[in-house]
Amino acid sequence: MLTNLQQQPADALLALIKLHNADPRQGKIDLGVGVYRTDAGATPVFACIKAAEQKLLETQDSKAYLGPEGDMGFVHALMPYVFGEGDPTKGGRIDGMQTPGGTGAVRLALALAKRAGVEKIWMGTPSWPNHAQIVADLGLELKGFVHATKGGRADMDSLRFAIGQAGAGDAILLHGCCHNPSGIDYTHAEWDEIAALLKARRLLPIIDLAYQGLGHGMEEDAYGLRRVLAEVPEALIAYSCDKNFGLYRDRVGAVYVMMASADQVGAALSNGHALARAAWSMPPDHGAAAVRLVLEDKALVKLWLGELGDMRARMLQVRAKLAEAGVAGTIDLSPLGKQNGLFSIIPLTSEQILSMREKHGVYMAGSGRINVAGLTMGNIDQFIAAVADVSGAG
Repeated sequence: MLTNLQQQPADALLALIKLHNADPRQGKIDLGVGVYRTDAGATPVFACIKAAEQKLLETQDSKAYLGPEGDMGFVHALMPYVFGEGDPTKGGRIDGMQTPGGTGAVRLALALAKRAGVEKIWMGTPSWPNHAQIVADLGLELKGFVHATKGGRADMDSLRFAIGQAGAGDAILLHGCCHNPSGIDYTHAEWDEIAALLKARRLLPIIDLAYQGLGHGMEEDAYGLRRVLAEVPEALIAYSCDKNFGLYRDRVGAVYVMMASADQVGAALSNGHALARAAWSMPPDHGAAAVRLVLEDKALVKLWLGELGDMRARMLQVRAKLAEAGVAGTIDLSPLGKQNGLFSIIPLTSEQILSMREKHGVYMAGSGRINVAGLTMGNIDQFIAAVADVSGAG
């Protein structure tokens, strides 16, 4: 029977990593892998995580199973940062469970939506490639709309039209901040409008918040999510700690449900537990336990927010340098200064992207997406010159 399986194409990003690693040139630049890098090109373990792991080493007394819900201390410790101080549970209407990374959270959120009767997911494109793959694997119908205009702004007209076409009971998948891959986020005024539209059309929001703190700050980056939750009766939220705690390989995430009333939350999460049990049984503990220990310690929270602030400042520095360059060849880099997070799209053709790699040793995704943290003050001029060269310096 297994001979019926057909060869699948290699993951394009993983193939790009192999090509970069095999390139012997000293000045090569990797802009493909979606991890944060320092100006020296390193992806270090956060000092706050190192301290929490030391504490975990000294105090953890068991490796026994936690159950499909994972570390609920971790899940609840995150909530004030995600949903705001005061009553982050919104009167008991919000609760969650741990997942294997943000991908697990997205998968579980979409699976919950399907189990609740959702058949159609609306999503702006381009989006994180795994979004569409998960939707397809679950057998849900995907309806797309254009996320960004060619001028580097969110395409609100396309979003308004999509929401107008959606039926009651459909779900809409939105990036909470630091849009992957475009870096183009909604403004506060646009989030205000989106929240009102979702309420009026009775759509189920599924908000993927994978980069909180990497845009403008933890509070600022939560504006859109909180604005939507203030208007709608129910929602699903997928959360990742992989980026803002640097825990990529430890796969640390959570999914939250918000229900119309507190007495409905238990039933919703019982379905989440059942789906998780059938998928991964229970999530890995170590990274989530480390995050919990950070969030329980005021000194470690201060250290974490400082480290996150340093990451954010470096990416803003890179973006400012790119924007300052203005037009490189035929490519206007100035919009990158107003975008957020790790990613942006450089509008090069596939031939130009290939030329960037073969002629200049610059490795970027075929979509034109770049990881801005792959640029440093030492190689950014080389990158700008390469863009000018391949796109035609005139």
